[in-house]
Formats: sequence, C-alpha cells, structure tokens
Amino acid sequence: MFTGIDEVDWASLHHAHGSAEDVPVWLRGLASADAAERETALDGMYGTVHHEGNVYDSTLACVPFLFSLAARDVVPERGCIVELLVSIGAESGDARAREAVRAGADVFVSLLGDTDAGVRAAAAGAVVRFLDDPARILDLVRRRIPAERDGRVLLTLTEAVGLFARRHPGHAAAAVDVLAEQSAPPGDPGLRLAALGQLALAAPDRVPDGLVPTAVRLLRDRSARRARVPVRSGNDTLVGRIRRLRPSDEEGARLLRTLHTALGDRTGERIALLSGQLGSPDPMDRCNAVRMAAVLFRGWRADTAGPVALLGGQLGSEQEWLRDAAVSVLSELYDLAAPAADDLYALLAVRPDLWTHRWERGAPALGGALKALARSGDPRAVPFLAHVLAGPRMPDGVGREIAHLGPAAAPLVPALRHRLARIPLDSPAADALAAPLLAALRAIGDPAATPEVLRLLSGAPDGLGARERVAGQAVGTLDALGTTRAAAPVLRALLHGRHAAAAAGALWSADGDLSLVLPALLRELAQDDPGRRRAAAGHLGGMGPAARAALPELRRLAASGPPRDRTSAASALWRITGDPESVLPVLRTAWTDSPRTRGPVARCLAAMGRAAAPLRDLMAAELASPRRHTARARGYDGPPDIPGDEALLRACAAVLAGL
Repeated sequence: MFTGIDEVDWASLHHAHGSAEDVPVWLRGLASADAAERETALDGMYGTVHHEGNVYDSTLACVPFLFSLAARDVVPERGCIVELLVSIGAESGDARAREAVRAGADVFVSLLGDTDAGVRAAAAGAVVRFLDDPARILDLVRRRIPAERDGRVLLTLTEAVGLFARRHPGHAAAAVDVLAEQSAPPGDPGLRLAALGQLALAAPDRVPDGLVPTAVRLLRDRSARRARVPVRSGNDTLVGRIRRLRPSDEEGARLLRTLHTALGDRTGERIALLSGQLGSPDPMDRCNAVRMAAVLFRGWRADTAGPVALLGGQLGSEQEWLRDAAVSVLSELYDLAAPAADDLYALLAVRPDLWTHRWERGAPALGGALKALARSGDPRAVPFLAHVLAGPRMPDGVGREIAHLGPAAAPLVPALRHRLARIPLDSPAADALAAPLLAALRAIGDPAATPEVLRLLSGAPDGLGARERVAGQAVGTLDALGTTRAAAPVLRALLHGRHAAAAAGALWSADGDLSLVLPALLRELAQDDPGRRRAAAGHLGGMGPAARAALPELRRLAASGPPRDRTSAASALWRITGDPESVLPVLRTAWTDSPRTRGPVARCLAAMGRAAAPLRDLMAAELASPRRHTARARGYDGPPDIPGDEALLRACAAVLAGL
C-alpha cells in the first residue's frame, strides 16, 4: 500500500499549515486497525492536506497512495477514502487534481461490487464523475441497481443516475428512463423519493403530475417505515450522547433538499412541500423542514405566512432540538415572523429561562425566542424585555432588538436611560455599550432621554478619545429626538473630527448656520474614507438648494468611484437641484452594478415621484423577481438580510405607486 512513500520528499512539499513532512503518518494512519487513529488521520487529511477543499502539491502526491488504500479490502472504512478522493478530484475544482483522480478511475469501477456497503456507496458517484466513457458508465451503474441489496447504496446509485443524466445530456434519455421507472409505484418510498428528486433535476417534463403531494406522502411512508426499525442504543460515548440529544436524518434531509433544489424558483410548490414536511408526524422530518425553510426564506421571496405559522407550532414540541431550530429560523425573519408571534409569546410566558442565554464567560445574550418576538415588532415583548433590563447584567445588543418595537417600547425608556447613565465614559468599551441603547432611544423617539445622550457628548473626557468614539451615535440620536439645539456648543467642537458630517447635519437642523455647516461637509466630501464621504453627501442632500456649492464635487463623485458613493452623490444631487436628467443614469448603473445599492436607489426614486418614471422597468423587474436581491447567482452574495430585502420591495412598490 505504501510502496515508494518514503521516496517522496515530503518535507519539500506543503499543505495548509506548512511543511508536509507529517503527511506519511496520516496516510499510514488511514490503514490502522485502531478506529481513533483512523479518525485522527482522516481529520489530518481534511484539516491540512485538503484544508477547506484546497489542493496543494502534497495533496497531489497523496492521490496514488489513497487509491492504493481504497483498493485493499483489508483497510477498514475505505468509503471515507473514496469520498476524500472524490472531494480532491471533483469538489476542489483544481484541474491537476481532477486529472490525477481520473487517471485512477478504474479503481472506482472495481469498487462498485465491493463487500463494504460504504465503499459501494462512495464508488457509485465516483464512477460517474471520473470515468470517461458515458456508455460504459451508464451500463455499470444500471447493471448494479438490481444486484444491490443495501438501501443506502441504492439511494447513491439513484443519485448517480441523476448525476449522469445532468453531466451527459447526449446520453441522458436512457438514464431518465431508469429514474422514471424507479420513481413509479410500487417500491421503497425513500428510493421513489430519491428518483423523483433526480428526475425533477434532470428532466422536469418527465415528472408525473402531483409532484408535491406525492413527495409528502412518500416522505411520511418512509418515516413510518423508519419508525418501525428499532434504534440501537450503542455505547454510552460522548458522540452517542450527542446524537441522542440532537438526532438527525441526513438521508431524509438530502432527499428533500434535492427536491427543493429542483423546484428552484417555483416558490409556491416549495411552500406547499415545506408545509407538508412541517405537518409530518415525525419530528425529524419537521426538523429537516425547519432547516430547509431557513434556506428558502433567506434566498427567495414567497408567501411565508403559512409555513411561518407552522414553524411557530414547533415551539410547543417536547423535542428541544426541534424547538431550538425553529426559534433560530424565526429570529432571522423580523416582520415575517408575525404569524408565529402567538407561539413565541406562549413559549416565553412559561419559560423565563429562555429570556436570556447565559454564557460561561462574558455578558449574557438575549434568548432567541425573545429576540424573534421583539424583531417581529410585537409589543408583547416589552414586559419580558423590562425584566431583562432590570437584571444585574444587561444582555449584549439588547437595545438593537428593542429598536424594532419603535414607539411601542416607550415603557422601557426609564430603564434605557438608567443603563445609559451608568456607562463609564472613560471605558474603552463606552461606544460599544452605548450604541445599542442609543439605537433603541432613536427608534422610540422620546425627548426625555436627551440629558443622558448629552452626557455622552459633554461628559466624556477628551484625553481618552471617548467623546470621539460615541459622538456619531449620540449626535444621530439627538437629531432623531429633535433636541440638537441643546447640544450646539458640543456639536461645533466636533466639526473637525471623524463625526463632522453627523455634527454638521445636526447643527443644520438646530440653527441652519450655513457658514459653519457647509465648509465642514465640503471637507468631509473630500475625505479618503468612503463612509465619511457618503455621510457628507447625505447631509448635503438634506440641506437642499442651500448646498449648491457642493455640486461640482458631488457631480465628480456621481461620475466615478464605487457604486455606493455614486448612489449617495446622485441622491444628493437630486435633492439639491431637483433635476432628474443627470441623476437617473447614475442610479440605473449603480442598481445594475451593485445590488447593495438598490435600497438607497429605490428610496431616492420614491422621493422623486413621477420624475422616476424612466426607471419604472427596474422597479417592476425587482418586484417580479422570486430571488432576494442579496442572494442572487451573480452579484452581491452577503449574509441573510431578509428585512433589508423586504424594505426594498416596499420601496419599489412605493415608486410605482408614485407614478
């Protein structure tokens, strides 16, 4: 198995963490009779030699030895080795690695009939991925299906047939016939479900009518069969205990994930499928559905009310792992979680231990269920939040969650003011502590909090820079409360710092002193920091025609630079001049170049009213798109921003309404 391994100059090769001189130990460990040693060796291979899917020169040097190990039936758990070879050759995307694995593809053919079911399962997909002759591939896989007796391997063979049909469209007809036959009754419900998913991916026109009801029925039949199989308790190991606490059905998840992938933008059918999953008697089916709901809600726009209400229904489950999964998804939905608000409230009313989450070290965090209820805007969260604020330690970021309640959180103002007044202004963390509380006070809009906000500006010692750190948030809060006039002396002192734009904007609101405000904003507009430039443009736009002196620089920014800078400058130009002719082309280009600009662009267009008519097509296309603007195949692909996307849809609708 290891002939020539000592002849390789491993020390001259590299992996993710440096020299590859330790690789021979892992290769030999893969053949060990000791399960722990094999697991350590496999971790070493994935953690260094093939770290995060990357391929290094040492990875390529390992391929012949991995093939040698996979071909020896005395080596335990060779299926893991075949999976590693597939990952190196197919999933890494490295052409050299692919060729290296293709060179040994006949080994995979010999493993299709191996005595180890795990090896046969891994070999099925490997044959399709790396063998060159399509006719031979299909013949091998098709002949293997009637000979196979292991249900798990039959599933992988079905998936291999589907993969073949997608990879070799010129030879797909026979493969599609196999899938159609496997999907038809009678037969094992899991296999039929797998075949339906692959058929939907490879040949949607061959899928029988009633795909979703059929899939839901097959899922329940599969679950009923699985429930009749006795569960082995196994050894009382840490891994075993974790599995009992967090049981999973990866096979079922994969089957339904395939169907969801095949349905793609057909969100109505996906919602129906999710609803069927969430109504299953099997809690593991429901947990898989919860996870798939997260994927759908993050990436697609749909009528979510029905499945969200069903998610709420999981909160009363006896299985805490199912409840926790549902809470995690609901906390991402913000306003869209409203159909589950009754269930969230009911859970919180009987489980005060869920109001916060205690970490071993550091400040507590707000519990997921309370976070979800607050983010949904439900005022029933207020009494729970009042208890949390009255506790000895305030959860990190609680103010930002309170902000989602807006004026409904007014009863919390005394507690917020108390917390704000206790922040030590000489602390390096003063800004981090103050920012969430200020966000809450801005959203509530109660001027009674002005003294505590002013303290951040007038009481913070200059020598430690504390005033500078908290200034931006504090000034914005005073502006939102309408009480900037009381802070005018402090604001003037900030006109030459990094929060000069915020201070200038607040001063303009307070006394409209153009001689102070305009020079400060023009200086900020010329800064290298894009955030400061955009802030300055926003405040200049707020000044309207009084900011005409900034037009040359704003026009320059609108014509060049990053899309977000161009958008800010163009919006300011419109607000100052009222002329749409030079602004609309900039907004159109920014919209196309960077989905991150779409919210600001749509808000600007909504303010333009009928003048926005030339960009009607962009608004209509966005409203018709089933995909969220931050989750497209191309362009910006950031973290889930469901509320941002929902706000964009509202703004687009407002633009069209204004026309």
